[in-house]
Amino acid sequence: MSYRPKPELWLGAFAGFYRPGVEEVRGLDAVSKFLYAARSIILVISAQAAIIAGLIAAADRRFEWSSFALVLAGFVVAHMISNLSNDYFGYRRGHDTPDSPRMRYTVHPLASGVLGTRTLATGLAILAAIGTAITVYFIVERGWLAAAFAAAGIALLLLYDAAPIPLKSIGLGEVAVFLVWGPLMVGGGYAVIAGELSSGALYASIPYGLGVMSILTGKHLDQMAFDAGKGNRTLPVLFGERAGRAVNVATIVLIYAVTAVLMAFGQLTPFAAVTA
Repeated sequence: MSYRPKPELWLGAFAGFYRPGVEEVRGLDAVSKFLYAARSIILVISAQAAIIAGLIAAADRRFEWSSFALVLAGFVVAHMISNLSNDYFGYRRGHDTPDSPRMRYTVHPLASGVLGTRTLATGLAILAAIGTAITVYFIVERGWLAAAFAAAGIALLLLYDAAPIPLKSIGLGEVAVFLVWGPLMVGGGYAVIAGELSSGALYASIPYGLGVMSILTGKHLDQMAFDAGKGNRTLPVLFGERAGRAVNVATIVLIYAVTAVLMAFGQLTPFAAVTA
């Protein structure tokens, strides 16, 4: 893998389902190591939220390419920071142990020793600088609206795993994920692209937020036994496996049901039928 051109290696961290081993990643350049450690393969979730916000803005004839590009970059950067924060606090609290389900996919930056402190700190500093610059730009351009969405997003990011009692340990992690990837990213993304808040965009954010929530609920169902043993009270741990599965099935059904209702009431265009 290491003989491939660097741009190809960097792109490979974002695309496909290839999972390099720890020793293989150690032979890569610093940027490639950081991208794999930041779980770049799942950043498409945030990119899609930005694209949905952009499509709704375009349908309302409120689309701006420069604002959309910054929203897309900002969402991806925030997601990378969140992934690394999650790994840091999971490792610090003793949840990311060698037998942790987290070790089954992608490289853990700390537990594997793939990233040195300097590389990790440098990467995070660059991400933080980019994220801060984008946030400041939108606050200057859009005022309190951008500031409110940014503050809510940062708060939920910190509360999810950095708080003394993180949301993900009291059955609220799934709800937080719905709020972030739904109203905050899609609704907030629309607001800073278009320059105004839209109830239609907030309604339209619900199906996508539910979709991301279902991903996390499914992951937590898969690792119920491990989480319960670590005192990590995720939603499936609190509800039990049978009820947890029922909640996830209902969540997936709601994605399509809410989309249909929004189309029926004119909040989404018929183009949204592509979700079927």
